[in-house]
Amino acid sequence: MDKIRDFIVAAADFLGGYPLFFLLIGGGLFMFIASGMVSLRRLPHAMSALRQKSNAKNGQISSAQALASVVAATIGMGNIAGVAIALVMGGPGAIFWMWVSAIVGMSTKYHEGVLAIMYKGQSDTGRPAGGTMYIIEKGLGPNWKPLAIFFAIAGMFGTLCIMNANQLTEAVMSVFTSAESIEGSSLLHGISGITGLSHEQSFRLIFGIGVALIVALVVLRGITRIAKVASVMVPFMVGLYFIMVLYIIISNAYHVPEVIASIFREAFSLRAGFGAFVGIAIIGARRAMVVNDAGVGTATIMHGESRNNQPVREGLVAMLGPSIDSGLVCTLTALAILLTCDINVEGVKGLSLAMSAFSAGVPYGEYLLIVVVICFAMSSMFSYSFYGTRCAAYLFGEKRSKYYTWAWIATLVLFAVIPIEAAVGLCDLFYALMAIPTMLTLLMLSGRVRKVTRAYFSALKSGETPPCPPADDDIKENPNLSKSPSTTKSLNH
Repeated sequence: MDKIRDFIVAAADFLGGYPLFFLLIGGGLFMFIASGMVSLRRLPHAMSALRQKSNAKNGQISSAQALASVVAATIGMGNIAGVAIALVMGGPGAIFWMWVSAIVGMSTKYHEGVLAIMYKGQSDTGRPAGGTMYIIEKGLGPNWKPLAIFFAIAGMFGTLCIMNANQLTEAVMSVFTSAESIEGSSLLHGISGITGLSHEQSFRLIFGIGVALIVALVVLRGITRIAKVASVMVPFMVGLYFIMVLYIIISNAYHVPEVIASIFREAFSLRAGFGAFVGIAIIGARRAMVVNDAGVGTATIMHGESRNNQPVREGLVAMLGPSIDSGLVCTLTALAILLTCDINVEGVKGLSLAMSAFSAGVPYGEYLLIVVVICFAMSSMFSYSFYGTRCAAYLFGEKRSKYYTWAWIATLVLFAVIPIEAAVGLCDLFYALMAIPTMLTLLMLSGRVRKVTRAYFSALKSGETPPCPPADDDIKENPNLSKSPSTTKSLNH
């Protein structure tokens, strides 16, 4: 078993390391350039598109709710612990490269949003459904279906919230309990006597069951409940986090200019040589890549549920995601840490450094931060359960997918209790495997995205109503599409 665990961890570390970095960042950079720097030039249009409403019936949620649900999934432990790790490993300069990676990720998310609407599919019950699996099958043609199945299988495992369940339990224990209180609890003593678990494991079991019950109340009601909860939770948790960091900034206003200057200065510092400069850039970019999920394919699933028949408008809304998670929230974390803590430490855990920063900078900061951490972790669970369920529905049908949902909820209890080194490695491995078919598909269909983008903005410039592409000429470019009547119908709807 140890050999299997070591193999899984090694495979995940390799595939989720530089190969994934170059695939996501390199592919995203290509799409950024090929799209005419859409994430910079079209940002005002994205803000405008977010306020527009669609009366289309080909979905269950609005574009704004889809964005909120995607952001709810991506804003998690990585925005706090991940940023702290990036600062310790790469210094303040790593944050600049997180910003650069966010801009690149916005272009990738734009392509995901466009294609999610262009090639929306249907489940076996006839409900509209989206995701990379449908984009592959309908955009590339039926011959590519094995790649779609590959993505869906990876998606069922890659979207398990292993780290969220485990680290959320760890964080709550570190703030609200002590070794003495756990060992002295009569309730935990009774549970330990029944289950044979230690007192600490008994606490984890109770907390895991509580988390699973809360998540079940939301996810079992489907995407509409998830979207409604996310639409409320995301503004609340980002707003609370912003207020906490604003307090730290005001309290340390004298040091803010130096902190900002250090981010830019250290980003291009060659004092330690060119290798150090490249290392800082890679650290920052990799952290942002993990945070915003651009190119992994999860966003295509959520935006594919949008009531929108205008692909470009959905893409514009989708590209706002990385600007919120990798841009705003990660910057807030970085400022809080740089203004209150010394990052020149060794062997520090990311979350513990962030806890120290907010404890030093805000009254009762560690307790307020744990509230934010709970919101971040829970919101991720809501959306990721939906991602995995949609992958299961694609493979096994709508009715059978409910069994996956129950199994997914049960894993929250399991991963809150057990050691998870191998489980995390397995999840990371499948997560990386989701990115391979997604990025391959986005790159192969990037020409069609450019085509519909030009048509959309040409119509806006002329004062006309933008078309709902793709049209018949796109089908002629790919004869495979004409083999599927449902595809032709969805393309021209």
